[in-house]
Amino acid sequence: MSDISPPPVWRQIADLVVRQIASGELREGDRLPPERRMAQDHDIAVGTLRRALADLTDRGLIERRQGSGNYVRHARQIGGMYEFFRLELVQGGGRPDAEILDVARLAKPHDAPAFGPAPDAYCIRRLRLLDGIRVAAEEIWLDATHALDPASIQPSLYQTYRRQLGLRIIRTEDRIGIDTMPQWSDIAMKSATCCHVARVSWGQDGQPVEYSRTWFDADLARYVSRIG
Repeated sequence: MSDISPPPVWRQIADLVVRQIASGELREGDRLPPERRMAQDHDIAVGTLRRALADLTDRGLIERRQGSGNYVRHARQIGGMYEFFRLELVQGGGRPDAEILDVARLAKPHDAPAFGPAPDAYCIRRLRLLDGIRVAAEEIWLDATHALDPASIQPSLYQTYRRQLGLRIIRTEDRIGIDTMPQWSDIAMKSATCCHVARVSWGQDGQPVEYSRTWFDADLARYVSRIG
């Protein structure tokens, strides 16, 4: 099992704001709460919060207006970080997050479709959360030709690929079925079966680079795909 350290607090706060925008909780042009109030709400120092806001400003995701406050900008760009994330709470929406359980470099599973040229892959096991509720377990396999740093993995895995590896996921194919929740997930369910999504993802060179499996509790979440 990998020894994975959590990202610094300022990075966690910056990513939280990104997820709030991606979920629609914050919209283009919305004004963020005053800095001191945000710091109090998150129980952090104002200086730590300002580092998070500076990071978001540098990335062009918020605009700081002198004497007025901080405003959301480029919300569509932020939404793109989660454009392939399909799960929502049964009642709709839900701010996405993730808990990483393990990262290891292993031989690719024999029953996986072909993806990438290497014989092994980075296997990431994690839980997916919506508004803090554990709704799904994920097992992601990234071809080992991409040298992933486990300590730098963020809740948005595709954002991690882009930042760390220069890898952009441009297309995915999902196949939906029924399965049982894996024992390693430790997710308690009322039903003996759950929904299962098998996904192959393609990089910007047009080649498949990732294979993943997601098991989710249909009493808590829904798979949603919007077109147009």
